[in-house]
Amino acid sequence: MMLAYMDRATAAAEPEDAGELSPATMAAAAASAGDAAGRRVAAMDFGGLVRAVPAAVVRPASADDVASAIRAAALTPHLTVAARGNGHSVAGQAMAEGGLVLDMRSLAAAPSSSRRGVAQMQLVQCPEGGGGGCCFFADVPGGALWEEVLHWGVDNHGLAPASWTDYLRLTVGGTLSNGGVSGQSFRYGPQVSNVAELEVVTGDGEYRVCSRSSHPDLFFAVLGGLGQFGVITRARIPLHKAPKAVRWTRVVYASFADYTADAEWLVTRDPDAAFDYVEGFAFVNSDDPVNGWPSVPIPGGARFDASLLPAGAGPVLYCLEVALYQYDAHHRPDDDDDEDQGVASVSRRMMARLKYVRGLEFAADVGYVDFLSRVNRVEEEARRNGSWDAPHPWLNLFVSARDVADFDRAVIKGMLADGIDGPMLVYPMLKSKWDPNTSVALPEGEIFYLVALLRFCRPGGPAVDELVAQNGAILSACRANGYDYKAYFPSYRGGEAEWSRHFGAARWRRFVDRKARYDPLAILAPGQKIFPRAPAGRPSPCSLV
Repeated sequence: MMLAYMDRATAAAEPEDAGELSPATMAAAAASAGDAAGRRVAAMDFGGLVRAVPAAVVRPASADDVASAIRAAALTPHLTVAARGNGHSVAGQAMAEGGLVLDMRSLAAAPSSSRRGVAQMQLVQCPEGGGGGCCFFADVPGGALWEEVLHWGVDNHGLAPASWTDYLRLTVGGTLSNGGVSGQSFRYGPQVSNVAELEVVTGDGEYRVCSRSSHPDLFFAVLGGLGQFGVITRARIPLHKAPKAVRWTRVVYASFADYTADAEWLVTRDPDAAFDYVEGFAFVNSDDPVNGWPSVPIPGGARFDASLLPAGAGPVLYCLEVALYQYDAHHRPDDDDDEDQGVASVSRRMMARLKYVRGLEFAADVGYVDFLSRVNRVEEEARRNGSWDAPHPWLNLFVSARDVADFDRAVIKGMLADGIDGPMLVYPMLKSKWDPNTSVALPEGEIFYLVALLRFCRPGGPAVDELVAQNGAILSACRANGYDYKAYFPSYRGGEAEWSRHFGAARWRRFVDRKARYDPLAILAPGQKIFPRAPAGRPSPCSLV
């Protein structure tokens, strides 16, 4: 039977290359060509806006299997390869129309490994130079979920990574290919700043181990590289002592100026006097259960007293969300003893100077794993009401602190004043926590904001096309007003000019050079629509689609 992804004539003409292919991978890919259900799943993503049916879904058990699939694609004109983690891209970035989709979750499930496979998570201990202590790392498959890393580290070793995403059912390789941000990023850096080593299969089918000291150009290219330079099959993540509990607090602002002033003061404090987590979101000044006041209180059952809002409060309010970690039993939350050094008292003292609306404070003491898993409850509710399976025309932006007030007036209080049927995250990060050698594009200036418009389409709400058009209008407004901004999880269809503007001229040239070096046929990540696939045997000119 002819393999789904390999032209028989090409295979006969290239016996040496064909001989390098893994028989198990070849057989699995051939069988998957008839796996209609698997191909249907791989043809869609969480965004629900793009459909691209692959020729086959490959379920690799090792890095060798990934390399085999890429080498096979190189033998066939026009065949491409996309790595798919847990399917949470929103604009078809992990798809390959008529190509191969690598189901990276199969790496995390592999019971054993081949010569260079990555099966289960492993704890790695490295001695520190000159000292008596040690540091720990987790070697994890690229297809492992961050949720799996969390439970493995805390349950087995009392250790955890420092940097997270808000939603933990994303793969390690997926977030490292984009950035990986959350409320911890201002203090501990994004996830691309919290990785020590990568195993990568590049677009030429070569397996490489890279780090800051070994093949650093590849290491930094892959981090935030949108999957363009290689498939991450393993990552070595630094681990730290896991907290026991978290003091989680939300406070409310009627003034965006007060909100941003306080948020920026919090994220620029000395780390010894800082929270471990700072986030925030905009919400509608109404009793709408999804967009308004009920979205704020914690724990469940607390009441939002709107009578405490100042006279003249506008249509949009803001919630600042902070968390302080507790590490041992001698620092327990204690609301009854203001002299206590527990995290509740420390948190209150740290917040005393903030200008939030007094009386609209909500706090809870929760376990560390529970805190990091808080978005799971949102997912459960979305699955119950059907919005999880509906389209998600999300828009994620990094907006410079210089322009965020204008953005708030024009977009949040203007276009989005009635809410978006989902969270509108708005919180600051520090550029100094990001390594400029990675491929991630950031605004200028030290402080910039994540603005994440995370729509959950509800029955009876606006049509999806209308929401997509609104996202386009927001981007047009950013350009027209001269805002210093970058798209996070970028998706452009307008050619080289858009990608060059996204990266900036110098960084775009570096991106193109890296593509020519590590994926000369432009086989990888076709769903990004950046580079066209070159004919087999000829390097890509790295021009745009």
